[in-house]
Amino acid sequence: MYAVVGCNECANMWLVRDPRTSETAKCSRCGKTHQTAKLKHFFESDDRAAAQEARSALLAKKRGDSAAFAEVDHVSELEVAVEESGIDDREYLESAGIDADAVDEAASRAEGGGGSSRSRTQVVRDAVEAVDDPTEAAVVERAATDGVPAEAAREILTRLARRGEVTESNGRYRVL
Repeated sequence: MYAVVGCNECANMWLVRDPRTSETAKCSRCGKTHQTAKLKHFFESDDRAAAQEARSALLAKKRGDSAAFAEVDHVSELEVAVEESGIDDREYLESAGIDADAVDEAASRAEGGGGSSRSRTQVVRDAVEAVDDPTEAAVVERAATDGVPAEAAREILTRLARRGEVTESNGRYRVL
């Protein structure tokens, strides 16, 4: 079970897993700890994707962007449309004369599949959680100390935000 809840201190909305069994929940923006039973539940669902979509709709409404949000398809529909359009990566690489298996092996090594090291994406995600003040600059700096080039860290952070794995509010990032 997932619930979209709101903080009475800073008006932040976030997802809480198992709201009926959790005693407390901490606001991801201001850090206030709330008794879960006293939090306002805006939406509840067994499906995490549905709860994320509801949170997105609520945030759009809060910002006065409900009409624009309504025009955008559901994330699952967008993913299907992307997969159905064009040619897949393997077909593209092979048509360009590139060995797709060699690319897969290189990607696996780069993402840390060949050993115990973390992928660049995981390093950036961990940096968001690790820094005290998770601004873009702080996250990029932390990721750079763990071996991710600054420009790559910025791109990964943008990608994570676009995919809904992290969120940005008032210049601060947090992992969802």
